[in-house]
Amino acid sequence: MKKHLPILLLAATVLAGATPAPALADGPVAARSAADAKAAFEADRASILAMAGTFKVTFDMRETTPWRADYTPIPAKVSGGHEVVRVIADTGRAIMLQHLLVVSDDKGKTFVIKHWRQDWAYEPATVLTYAGQGAWKLEDVPAAMRKGRWSQTVWQTDDSPRYGGWGQWTDEGGVRRWRSSWTWRPLARRDAVRHPPYDRYLGINRHSPSPDGWIHWQDNIKMGLVDGKLVPFVQESVLNTYSKDDRFDVAAADAYWAATRDYWAAVRGFWDEAIARNKGVKVAEVADTGSASGERLMSYADDIEAGKLKTADAIAKAKAVIAEVSDH
Repeated sequence: MKKHLPILLLAATVLAGATPAPALADGPVAARSAADAKAAFEADRASILAMAGTFKVTFDMRETTPWRADYTPIPAKVSGGHEVVRVIADTGRAIMLQHLLVVSDDKGKTFVIKHWRQDWAYEPATVLTYAGQGAWKLEDVPAAMRKGRWSQTVWQTDDSPRYGGWGQWTDEGGVRRWRSSWTWRPLARRDAVRHPPYDRYLGINRHSPSPDGWIHWQDNIKMGLVDGKLVPFVQESVLNTYSKDDRFDVAAADAYWAATRDYWAAVRGFWDEAIARNKGVKVAEVADTGSASGERLMSYADDIEAGKLKTADAIAKAKAVIAEVSDH
């Protein structure tokens, strides 16, 4: 088993390759006292840090309303697993959470798969956004919209980019939540391997702490090119539920991370350099592995853990791969 493998409707269409900037969801954060701003900041941090821990995860994905007469929604899919989420950086105004998926085969053997990563930044000047067809760009957050808000940038299993957005943590109806701006994203593997008529999502992400853990809810419009124009195909609702649980091999996840964290820190640095150099990055999308670098970068980490490759040698190989796939 290769463990690094499987794991608003728009009113007008736009020309291919010209992914538009979605409309702002809110106005500036209302003025508040210094004490209230500090209390809100600390509450925000607590909500983000509450996403760390050990969880049983349920993924509930449902295509709902078709936006084209010639499209039939696919059946709903519910799946799940276990994840360990660790805080791997916290500077106060920036928090980095790494997800590690823990699975067992039919013989009871445990495998750890480095899963997605989420980075949170307070009052960011820029956010890395998906621009369509293997391209990401550093986009300015409007100055008036920065104060009191956080960006969330999500990265793929190999630390190549996935999507980014920004929004405010609020308390509404007794529920604490963060709601993103409208955010473009590439297809998830669950869709990409089917080669559907759509090739990206436009959605709003919501994160909320719950008494038993937390939830991530996505409200997605699945978009694709028709006669050179980007049009909506179907609405999708995705509810990812993280329930506190430690009745699985948590130690395996921590052992994997202890063995590979220096390698992954270097990989993050190489991606950051490529993005800073070009104010964005281009990486070919691959259905099975997410990106053109996915299989190789994940394999090097597996080899480090297995004792087949020294960390320094793996880092050198990763640097060459990232230079290759991002050199456009």
